Amino acid sequence: MITERKKTEREARKKLIIQSALSVFKEKGLEHATMDEIAQKADFGKATLYYYFKSKDEIFNTILFDGWQSLWEGIEEYIVQTESPRQTFIVILKKLAEMVNENRALYEFLFFAPQSLPASEGQEPGWKQFQVRLYNTLLQLIEEAMDKNEFPKMDSHLVLKALGGVFHGMIFWGADREKITENAIEIFLEKFIKTHD
Repeated sequence: MITERKKTEREARKKLIIQSALSVFKEKGLEHATMDEIAQKADFGKATLYYYFKSKDEIFNTILFDGWQSLWEGIEEYIVQTESPRQTFIVILKKLAEMVNENRALYEFLFFAPQSLPASEGQEPGWKQFQVRLYNTLLQLIEEAMDKNEFPKMDSHLVLKALGGVFHGMIFWGADREKITENAIEIFLEKFIKTHD
C-alpha cells in the first residue's frame, strides 16, 4: 500500500520532470530533445524518468493534456449566462491572462508547441478536446455579442482569429503583460474592432 508521503513524493518528482521537460523542449524543440537531457535537467537517472514516462512523446502529450485541461477548468466557472456576452468574453480573456502570468512557461508551451507538431492522421490527441471547447466557447460569445449589437456583424471565425492573435501578443510580448485588466481588454477591443455604433 502506498502511503500519503510516497504519493506526495511521486507527484513532486513527476512535476519536476514536467518542468524540466518544458525547459528542454523550449530550448531544443520536441524533435531534438532527448530523454537523457530531460533526466539530466531534472537531476534524475534515466531509469527514474522511464518509471514515470515511457517516452518524450508521452511527456509532451501529458504536458499538453494537463495544461489544456487546467486552462479549461480555470475559465469554466466564468462561462455564465449574463446580459452581456461581450462582458463575459472580456472576463474570460482577463482570466486567461491571469493564468498565463501564473505559469508563463507552461502556457507559452501550450499555445506554441502544437504548431510544431506534424498533422496527425486518425484520432485527435486527448488535449485537443479542451482547446476546441475553449475556441467554441469564445466563438459562441462573439456570435451572441454580434446578435446583441455588442460586436459588429462580421465573420465570427475571422474576428476570433484576429482577436486571438492580438491577445497572444498582449499577454506574451507586451511590456505591461502582467497588468492586463478588464479595462485594458475593453480598450483593446475598442481599438481593434468597433464595438458600438
